[in-house]
Amino acid sequence: MKRLALAIVLSIFAISGAIADPTCHDKATDKKLSGAALNSFTTKCAKDATASCDKAAAHKKLSGAAKNSFTTKCVKDATGA
Repeated sequence: MKRLALAIVLSIFAISGAIADPTCHDKATDKKLSGAALNSFTTKCAKDATASCDKAAAHKKLSGAAKNSFTTKCVKDATGA
């Protein structure tokens, strides 16, 4: 019984980790943006992602190269670049 409960809990965590937030690119595609509107949306989305990632790095108490690496990967994942 304990094994079944453990398997269920682990599968829930695996499924929730597989569901990702849409990236800036995905959001722009859904809105069918192009030209100047696409550039403006992408720029704002990247700035928002950078601010959010910096906040997450500060929360994790990262600094130096670790912070830069974390922020770069975080922004890349958020923007879909």
